[in-house]
Amino acid sequence: MFSEADFIHMQRALTLASRGMYTTTPNPRVGCVLVKDGLPIGEGFTQPAGQDHAEVQALKDARRRGHDPQGATAYVSLEPCSHFGRTPPCAHALIDARVKRVIAAMEDPNPQVSGRGLAMLRDAGIDVRCGLLANEARELNIGFVSRMTRARPWVRMKVAASLDGRTALPTGESQWITGEAARADGHAWRARACAILTGIGTVREDDPQLTVRGIDTPRQPLRVLIDSRLDVPLSARLLEGPPPLVFCGAIDERNAAHAEALTARGVEVVPLANEHGKVDLPAMLKRLGERGINELHVEAGHKLNGSLLREGCVDELLVYLAPSLLGAGSAGMFDVAAPATLDARTRLAFHSVDRVGDDLRILARLQTPSAPH
Repeated sequence: MFSEADFIHMQRALTLASRGMYTTTPNPRVGCVLVKDGLPIGEGFTQPAGQDHAEVQALKDARRRGHDPQGATAYVSLEPCSHFGRTPPCAHALIDARVKRVIAAMEDPNPQVSGRGLAMLRDAGIDVRCGLLANEARELNIGFVSRMTRARPWVRMKVAASLDGRTALPTGESQWITGEAARADGHAWRARACAILTGIGTVREDDPQLTVRGIDTPRQPLRVLIDSRLDVPLSARLLEGPPPLVFCGAIDERNAAHAEALTARGVEVVPLANEHGKVDLPAMLKRLGERGINELHVEAGHKLNGSLLREGCVDELLVYLAPSLLGAGSAGMFDVAAPATLDARTRLAFHSVDRVGDDLRILARLQTPSAPH
C-alpha cells in the first residue's frame, strides 16, 4: 500500500512535526511535506496556536520556492483539520491547491475532525490514504490523543532514585542522586510538557522553581501546585515569575486571608475538595484538560506520587536509576500499600530503557484500560 518513498517522506513529516515539540500547545504537533515528480517542493510544521498549521506552511513554502503544488502529494503526520478554529480548515487549503494525493499518518482524534477531513478530501476527488507510521505519529501527540479521547492530559511521573528505589536519605537530602546528564534529560521532558505539577511537601522540603533550565525553549510550562490546606509560603520560589495554578481543598476562615494574598500576587487558587477534604485528583485532571493541557509532567514526593497512582491518575513513569544504594530507612518512590496477592500488583510495561550518562532512564507505562494505546 505504501512505497519506500512514502515512508521516507512521512518520516520527514514526523521530523518536522517534532520541531513544534515546545510550541504548538494546545494544538497537536504536525508536520507536512509536499512532493511532486518525486521531489520535495515544500514543507512546514504547525506554528503556535492561532498561526499557520503544517499544511498551510508547506503550501506557502512551495510557492515561495517557485513551485506550483497542483498535482503534488501531501504527506501529513495527522489528518488535515476540517473545521474553522483560530485558522481555516487545512483540508480546504489542500483542495484549493489541487493536490493529487494526501497520505496521513493517523486520523485526528479530535471529535470535531475524526475522519471528516479525510472524507472532505476524498469528496474533492483527492486520493487519500491513512495509517503510514501511525504509531510514531501517535507517540508524538500522545497527550493530545489523551485529551481528545479521555478529556484529561497524559500524565508522566518523573522520579530519580538509587538502584534500590530510594529518592532521598532519611535526613531528606536528595541532591543529587542522579548525574548531570540525567538531570539535563529530565529538563527536556519538562520542556515538552504543557504543565509541571508538584505537591506542597516538595515545596516545603526543596523550594523548587519548577522551571525548564538549560533547554532552549520559547515558553515555560504552566506550574501547578497541589496544596490541600493552602499552606504555600508567600516566599516560595514557585511564586516567582509567571503565577502558578494552585489546587486546594476548601477555602474557609483558616486560609481565606492566605488565599486572598495569593490571588493578589496573580496566583489562581482553585478549591477542588473531595469527601476527605483533599484535592480531588481525577477532577483536577479534568480541569487541566479543559485548559488545553495535553501532557502533565509530575515531579513530587512519595506521598503525592502514591495518591496519584492509587487514584488512577498516572499513565507512565519516567524513572532515572542511579548506580548507587541508599539503604533502608531512605525515602521510596511511591507511598502505596502492598497488594494482598501478586495478581493484584500494579502492572507496567517497559516502553523504553536507555542509558543517560551513568544512569538508566526507564519509561514504563501503566497497563490500565483507560490509557490510549
